[in-house]
Amino acid sequence: MLTLLGATGLVVAIGPIPFGGTGAFAEDLITKPIPSSGAQIPVIGLGSWITFNVGRDPVGLEASKGVIEAFFAEGGRLIDSSPMYGSSQATIGYALERLTAPSAFMPVDKVWTYGREEGAEQIAASLRKWSVPRFSLLQVHNLRDWETHLPMLMQKKAEGLVDYIGVTTSHGRRHGELARILEREPIDFVQLTYNISHTEAESRLLPLAKERGIAVITNRPLDGGRLIRAVKRHPFPEWAKAEGFLGWADFLLKFNVSHPAVVCAIPATTKIAHVRENMNACKGRLPDAMLRARMAAYVEDL
Repeated sequence: MLTLLGATGLVVAIGPIPFGGTGAFAEDLITKPIPSSGAQIPVIGLGSWITFNVGRDPVGLEASKGVIEAFFAEGGRLIDSSPMYGSSQATIGYALERLTAPSAFMPVDKVWTYGREEGAEQIAASLRKWSVPRFSLLQVHNLRDWETHLPMLMQKKAEGLVDYIGVTTSHGRRHGELARILEREPIDFVQLTYNISHTEAESRLLPLAKERGIAVITNRPLDGGRLIRAVKRHPFPEWAKAEGFLGWADFLLKFNVSHPAVVCAIPATTKIAHVRENMNACKGRLPDAMLRARMAAYVEDL
């Protein structure tokens, strides 16, 4: 039995996985601060939509465990899931029961239902599926019944049951409503869709999050795989190599997380090799505004 350190500083003996606290990262890992706390997290996390929905298939479970193990080995810390993602939560739990998570592990999940009581029950069920005693961040998924769930999450945060709270959208939907929430509600995180070919969030949401001190997690940073498949049909440009990019995944993800408002991107994958490619975006340097503009223009012209 190992110990877990929560945000309150209390040490709890529970289960096989250590997590909590801010921990230490490799010196060469690119991290960004969470504005509401100042805690640093690596700029690349791990999503679980579709990729970890493997049910009880033993081959799929072991493959997913391998992905999470490689993610941790490369310095990854934040894993995101949701009750909406089929068996993904249980798949993550399967892996965590068999691996030693890093001290700075950041389990992130969502509430995706209607009603306060149903939301609380869903969060409790998610904890059991993950095999963790608490989440670092809880979000209202796709704004579903957010007027009910956000006060409940605020209460959990006040009681020390969760470190951070937030809301999410995906596929560029409900940006107007999301902006109103960012303007009015005391949240720590917002998760939204953003990538080099879908930059709608740059016009209002990203500047607003930056202004309000709200950390941005970007989902679909590779457009569900479509974006990287499209660019890989073209040779990787020599000028990008000269700038230090190690390949298309590094290029696309560094564009994503170099936006001043973005703290972390959460690409999902089923392949260990892709985890390692994605985690290259945590190394080297991030592009400045001039280089970002060149990157966006180049991809637009492909």
